[in-house]
Amino acid sequence: MNEPWDYYTVYVTFSSEGEAKKIAKIVVTDRLAACANIVTGMDSIYIWKDVLEESKEVVCLLKTTSEKAELLMQRIKELHSYETPCIVLWPIVSGNPDYLDWVRNSL
Repeated sequence: MNEPWDYYTVYVTFSSEGEAKKIAKIVVTDRLAACANIVTGMDSIYIWKDVLEESKEVVCLLKTTSEKAELLMQRIKELHSYETPCIVLWPIVSGNPDYLDWVRNSL
């Protein structure tokens, strides 16, 4: 049986679908993530450098393991266009064991 927090969904935001796809393909090919789900059309509201900003962004959800999570975050930071990219790890506390085995075996 898989232990809690052996697996993560990594939430990342991008400025464009093109950038999200480009980086997703790199980290999946490098086997740092098993897969990527890209969701377009997100509205973001935030304060950046003391100014209220509003922008369209793209969300990318990547699945990985605890062994690959830090390397995945580092690689995304290297490739990302943002000065301070949103990269957040969400632990997967439960899931389809067959799917989680697929994630591990894909890396």
